Amino acid sequence: MAYFAKISDEVVEGIIVVSDEDCGSQFPASESVGQAFIASLNLSGEWKQTSYNNNFRKQLARVGYTYDADADQFVAPSPFPSWTLDSNNDWQAPTPMPNDGKMYGWNEESLAWVEVVG
Repeated sequence: MAYFAKISDEVVEGIIVVSDEDCGSQFPASESVGQAFIASLNLSGEWKQTSYNNNFRKQLARVGYTYDADADQFVAPSPFPSWTLDSNNDWQAPTPMPNDGKMYGWNEESLAWVEVVG
């Protein structure tokens, strides 16, 4: 199976699955074949193939993700308003998470990592 994301104004609006028989070979060759199949179904718009196994375009696209055409990657929405996107399209907290073996969660109100006690 091949997964295709519909992109509109750089935002993923939907995902469809196309059978391997309608996609041909492996990515990247499968993308143009899959796009032609999607067009034959009268589904308009820009469609980009995405990887369920994160083998290309960084990660599996989901509705609400954005598509960075320059990097040719799908980017997840920011987990918190204070986080920023780095050059690898990964979201970074304002301060690094402590690396002391404990479990932490981000507290947006205090802009700090808080130990998770469970």
